[in-house]
Amino acid sequence: MHLLLVGVSHRTAPVEVRERIDFQLRGVESALRAIAARGTTQEAVVLSTCNRSELYAACADVSRTRADLARFLVEFHNVDEASVAPHLYEVVDLDAARHLFRVAAGLDSLVVGEPQILGQVKDAHRLGKGAQAVGPILNRLFHSSFTAGKRVRSETELGSGAVSVSFAAVALARKIFGDLKGRGVLVIGAGEMGKLTALHMKSQGVDRVTIVSRTMANAARTAESLGGASAAPWEDIDATLSRSDIVITATGASAPILTKAQIERAMGTRRSGPLFIIDIAVPRNVELEAGELEQVFLYNVDDLRATVRENLARRASEVARAEQIVSEEVDKFSAWFRSQDAIPTVVALRQRFESIRQAELERLNFKLSSLPPEARDRVDEITRLLVEKLLLTPTDQLKSLGDAETIGAYAEALTRLFGLEAAPEQAPAERRSAHVEQFPRPSDRSRR
Repeated sequence: MHLLLVGVSHRTAPVEVRERIDFQLRGVESALRAIAARGTTQEAVVLSTCNRSELYAACADVSRTRADLARFLVEFHNVDEASVAPHLYEVVDLDAARHLFRVAAGLDSLVVGEPQILGQVKDAHRLGKGAQAVGPILNRLFHSSFTAGKRVRSETELGSGAVSVSFAAVALARKIFGDLKGRGVLVIGAGEMGKLTALHMKSQGVDRVTIVSRTMANAARTAESLGGASAAPWEDIDATLSRSDIVITATGASAPILTKAQIERAMGTRRSGPLFIIDIAVPRNVELEAGELEQVFLYNVDDLRATVRENLARRASEVARAEQIVSEEVDKFSAWFRSQDAIPTVVALRQRFESIRQAELERLNFKLSSLPPEARDRVDEITRLLVEKLLLTPTDQLKSLGDAETIGAYAEALTRLFGLEAAPEQAPAERRSAHVEQFPRPSDRSRR
C-alpha cells in the first residue's frame, strides 16, 4: 500500500486557480463520495482551506491513482485541465507524510506558524472518518500529524507573536487593557485595514464597535459587514471619542484628523482609564504630540510593523527546531508505515499455525473426548498460547524491519519455509480486523 498526495497550494497556484478548485463550494463529503466511486483509492481525505486543496489517498497503484485524482480535480470542479495541471504537485509515501506533518505544524502556511491550520487538518480527518473514507493507513497518518503539530506548538515559539499589522494592534491593546471584554472601539474610516482590525478586536470580545466616516453611507455599510457594529456621523467624532477605549484611524486624509487638543478634551470628559490609539493611516491621521498626553497610548503603522518584523524574526529562528520535530515524527511514522508490507505475511503465518493447531486438536479429538469440558478448554487455551509465543518473535522481527526490500526477502523466506501459499485466502473484513489488532491506531494506544 502507498500514500499519495495530489493538490495545489499558495506555493504553486495563484488565488484565481485556488478559488476554482475550492472543495468548500460543493462540499468535502460529496467529494469523498465521488472519489470512492472511482475505485482507485482504498482510503481518502480532502484537506480544503483558502490556501490549499489537497487529496490524500492510500492506494495500491500510484501511477493509476495519481492520474485519476488529477482528472478528478478537473472533472469535479468542471475546470479546464490546462489551467490546473501546471499547478498540481504529487507526493508519494513518506514524502507525503512529511508534507502533511509540515502543514499541520504551520511550516507550509502562507504565514509560518499560523495556528488555524492544525484545526483544519483535524476537521479534514473528521470529515473523512464521517464519510467512512478513512482506514488504518490515513488514520495513523493524520493522528501522527496531529502529534507533530502539537509538539511544534508546545515545544517551540513558532506560533507566538502577531505577524500582521491588525493582529499586532490587538496584541498591543491586550497589553494595555488585559481583557478586552467590555471595551469600546471607535473606527475612523471605512477602509479594509480599519475593518480588519475591528474584526480582530471583535473576536476578543469588545463590547461595542462604532464606525465613523465622512460619508455616512460608507460607515453604515462597513458597520453592517462587521455584524453588531454601529455607525455614527462625522460630526459626532468628539462625543464618540470620549466614550471609547480604543481608537483605530484609517482614513485617506492628507492632514491629521485628530489633534492633541481634541484628544486632550476627550480625556477630560471621558471616564478614567487609558486611551489606546492605533493610527494605521499613511499619511498619519493623529498628531504625534497626542502621544505625550497622560494615559494616551499612540501607535502608528511603523510601530506595528516593527512588532511584526520582530515576531517574524523570532519565528524564523524557531523553524529549524520545528523541522527537527517534524523529522522525528516522520521517523516514527516511517517505522510503522514500512511495517505494513509485512502484514500479509504475518496474517498468513498466523493462519497457517492456527490451521495446524485446529487440525491437531481435531486429530486427537477421540483421545480428548473423555476429558471433562474444563480440561478440554484448558488444552485449547494452552495450545493457543503456545502458538502465540512461537509467533511473537518472527512477528516482531518482521514489524521492525526498516525497508521494503528486506521485508520482501523475509516474507518470501517465510512463505517458502511454511508453505504459506497454501494458506486459505482471508476475507477483506478479516484482513482489516487482523490489521488493526497487530497495529493499533494512535487513539487506541493513547488509552493504554
